[in-house]
This record gives sequence, C-alpha cells and structure tokens, in this order.
Amino acid sequence: MISRIEGRLVEKKENHLILEVQGIYYEIIVPPTVMQSIEKNHPGEEKISLVTFHYYQIEPNRSIPILIGFNNEIEREFFEHFISVSGVGPRTAVKALNMPISRIARAIDEGDIGLLSSLPGIGKQKAREIIAKLQGKIGKFGLIQDEELLEKRVEKEDIEKEALAILLQLQYKKYEAEKMVKEALARNPRISTTEELLNEIYHYHRTVKNG
Repeated sequence: MISRIEGRLVEKKENHLILEVQGIYYEIIVPPTVMQSIEKNHPGEEKISLVTFHYYQIEPNRSIPILIGFNNEIEREFFEHFISVSGVGPRTAVKALNMPISRIARAIDEGDIGLLSSLPGIGKQKAREIIAKLQGKIGKFGLIQDEELLEKRVEKEDIEKEALAILLQLQYKKYEAEKMVKEALARNPRISTTEELLNEIYHYHRTVKNG
C-alpha cells in the first residue's frame, strides 16, 4: 500500500500529475482543490510530496492500481469519510472536491443541501445521504485554513473571463480565444492580472509568428 510519495514533478494535467521517483513514473490523480494548492509548482526539477490514497479500480478481467494525492493526512482523512457514504466512490469524490474542504465540511455540518448538491456528481439525493451519514462527525475539517485558495481561484476565473471578453472584442473566434487563454495559463500559472494574461498571449504569438 502506497501512503506517501515524493518525486520530481514531470507533468501537470487538469486532474492528475506525473511524478518521477528513481526512474519510475507515477500518475497521481488530484482533486481540484488540491491541484489549486500546488499551482505554484512547475514541471521540471522541482520535487513535491503528497499523501496518497491507494486503491484498486476493478474492471472486467483486471484491477488497476489508482493513486489519489493530497497535501496532508487531514485532507486524506476527510476524503475517506466522504467515500464512506453509499454511492460516493473515489472517482466521484475526487471530482466533487472542487472547493476548499473546510467549506464542504461546514456545509455538511450545517446541512447545506444547496452547496453540496452543487458539487460535481453530487445531486440533492446524494447530498442528503452525505449529511445523514457525516453530519456531526467531521467538525475538525471545518478548521482547515484553505479558504484563501477559493479566493485565488475565483480571482483567476474573473481574469480569464475578462481576457476572453477582450479577445472576442478583438475579433478572435470564441474557440480560438479560449484556447489562447488556456494555453497562456498553462505556460505561466503565476499570472495574476488580466494585463499579464494578455501580455503572455501577445508575446507568445509574436514569437511563434517570427519563428
């Protein structure tokens, strides 16, 4: 059972990482809220360490080992509580954790069906089942100091929308503009303003055109 992994960050995708550990390359699935917290880490020589949840995905004639990564044991423990609810498997839970764990924990404790049902893959019925199973049992997770991550993500989403609107005004087609914004943020995740984002797009495309 793999409970923790440390290695060189080789690749970062939307929902998983590739870590190289002594010549072996591991794919680690990462919930959106965890991915947000390691946004500053860039592929290359940088090493990162993750606490992992290791399970086997059963398919016809085979079982596939899956690693899910977290910043610390507290996050993993919350995840284990979350998947203890009937009908909430690891894959569903990974997608659902798209906002700070502290906020989700408080929503469970307060019986906030509206917020829980807004999580990807969690409808109203499943939200009720989560509350019935976990309410009153996960108060400590509401103390996790991760709200700042949500604020940063919202700020970045606002920057993306503003840059997209400007590119559309400049007569770019929507699919072109969306691709340009996405690629610019992938090249430079540290962008923090619309101006920086547009400058990144401009300088990249000028370089490409000039060969």
